Amino acid sequence: MSNQNEETTKKEHSGVLVVVERKAGEPTNGSLQLTGKGKELAEQLGVKLIAVILGDDESALKTNAESLIRHSADEVYMIVNPGLAEYHTLPYTKAITQFITTKKPEIVLFNASTTGRDLAPRIAARLETGLTADCTNLLIEDYVDPRTKKEYENVLFQVRPAFGGDVLATIVSPEHFPQMATVRQDVFDTPEADHEKTGLIEKFEVNLDDSDFLLVTEEKIEYKKKTVDLKGAKVIVSGGRGLGKDPEKGFELLHELAEALGGTVGASRGAADKEWIDRGHQVGQTGQTVKPEIYIAFGISGAIQHLAGMQGSRTIIAINKDPNAPIFKYADYGIVGDAFDVLPKMIEMAKSK
Repeated sequence: MSNQNEETTKKEHSGVLVVVERKAGEPTNGSLQLTGKGKELAEQLGVKLIAVILGDDESALKTNAESLIRHSADEVYMIVNPGLAEYHTLPYTKAITQFITTKKPEIVLFNASTTGRDLAPRIAARLETGLTADCTNLLIEDYVDPRTKKEYENVLFQVRPAFGGDVLATIVSPEHFPQMATVRQDVFDTPEADHEKTGLIEKFEVNLDDSDFLLVTEEKIEYKKKTVDLKGAKVIVSGGRGLGKDPEKGFELLHELAEALGGTVGASRGAADKEWIDRGHQVGQTGQTVKPEIYIAFGISGAIQHLAGMQGSRTIIAINKDPNAPIFKYADYGIVGDAFDVLPKMIEMAKSK
């Protein structure tokens, strides 16, 4: 068993908290995905799933809160303040830190978004606890410290790519609470809405003053980055460095196959770096995370950076000249061969259907 001080500290904390982000007045998909995973973790621990949501319109927040209850939350707390209409670092940090200090959850989850990456480390510093960034998986397991042989029960295992994505690292923080993580979007499924589910919805009062609002939003300008939306695609046909002998022809064939299958073209970072295709098509740790029904990879070796973005695909088909390519370990079906030989045959078959 773990030592008495650690046990006492842990007993002071209970519950899994999701810090909810809003976009266009609604909880983001990433936040809803976190409620699904958060509920799974909470059930393993035998605790409640809590959500906290911030804004300036109490009526709108209550509607959001009802949606969060339907999407797995047991309790939702609304922090309402005229200065919280838009995200600003200082007031959001102070408000959420006050909430965590009062409610004492044992786990706190944020989206690994621009907002989450700015907010989470500031809160962790104020709480003097750890934070793992850009997680791709979360697990509850018992843990034995390999140095001290001390045993800990029900520790949050936080899995993330490390060393440039070459390996997957598992991070634990068994003696500091809350255990905190930011989580990449689309690595977990969005839970189905349960319209019969009920839960607690309450306001939470925080102390904010003028010094917390040093920055104000005078004007908001929407900028849309040129990105191909791969997240909703049921079929993705991706190309990598293996198309290097004639990349222009290779990606032309990929587009033809994708069109025949009703899908979209993706790419590895290697292909995007070489400017064979626009970076908006990139799948992987530094690109988009996708979960299509079918993912077909031509000439992609299977580096962890790429696998982190597509390993949740239902069916993976890999085509590579190298029979020892790592991607074959993750593929449901594999073809050892030249992409330029295989592509025309697959296009012909797809068009004949």
